[in-house]
Amino acid sequence: MEAKLKRELGTVMLKPTGHTGGGCISEGQSYDIDTGRVFVKINRQGEARLMFNGEMASLEAILKTDTVKVPKPVKVIDLDTGGAVFVMEHLDMRGLTKYSKQLGEQLADLHLHNKRQLEKLNKEQQTVGKGAGQSEVAVVEKFGFNVATCCGYLAQENEWQNDWVTFYSQQRLQHHLNIVERSYGDREARELWAKLQLKIPEFFTDVEIVPALLHGDLWGGNVAECTEGPVIFDPASFYGHSEYELGIAGMFGGFNSSFYSAYHDKIPKAPGFAKRNQLYQLFHYLNHWNHFGGGYRSSSISIMKNLLK
Repeated sequence: MEAKLKRELGTVMLKPTGHTGGGCISEGQSYDIDTGRVFVKINRQGEARLMFNGEMASLEAILKTDTVKVPKPVKVIDLDTGGAVFVMEHLDMRGLTKYSKQLGEQLADLHLHNKRQLEKLNKEQQTVGKGAGQSEVAVVEKFGFNVATCCGYLAQENEWQNDWVTFYSQQRLQHHLNIVERSYGDREARELWAKLQLKIPEFFTDVEIVPALLHGDLWGGNVAECTEGPVIFDPASFYGHSEYELGIAGMFGGFNSSFYSAYHDKIPKAPGFAKRNQLYQLFHYLNHWNHFGGGYRSSSISIMKNLLK
């Protein structure tokens, strides 16, 4: 692997630094190369290239917004023995403590970025002499993403949709319930979903949803800080409802009240937020069920029952 890394990165030096990392899905290692220090994520599974391509596109999209710090992506490289590696900038990161409030502000700015671009474009189109199509402003008016991204190792269905409720119901919840059905044939889950999918539009009455660029997997393990401020990493991005981001954020801890206060100062909670928050957590419990087994079944079932009350 190291000979291939040297070749692909065009470096003579490739020296392990002793910094390692990784989670449930991939392992990681930092190296000093001719141009500085890089972090290399390694995954030897068949779907590694798809997963890393999605992560690279996610990091590039977040970087372009200039709102919140992420590691700069460098390159995805196929391994000769199967799998792939993903090379990115090495950041000296530690646990998020000092910069929680700043992360809340910056995450809200990330979520508002596309809305602000749309407003800017509309303003330009109303200005005399600047016709439609002349603007440099890149805007997204649908829900989805231009490549597949993975939350864990399972690919997300990111085909573009005009309607958020359709996108979320079909391409997030239905997709995972189909996997549950194939793996477990769970009758209770099937029957609850038959009722819940009819009720989902009710949770979105009078809520205006502008597509927001999301990190997509923002739990406490995917945030940190460096000397300059907060960092987010391991994204599974797509354009969706900003509230979706706060589903997994509330599931495993890692975010304090200053984070939420700063976030909601910029994006106040809309009526019905609490129910929708449960609905968004349902995706992550189903995703965990499909990754890690039946230990997450009871949480998935109880959320569906709560939402049907």
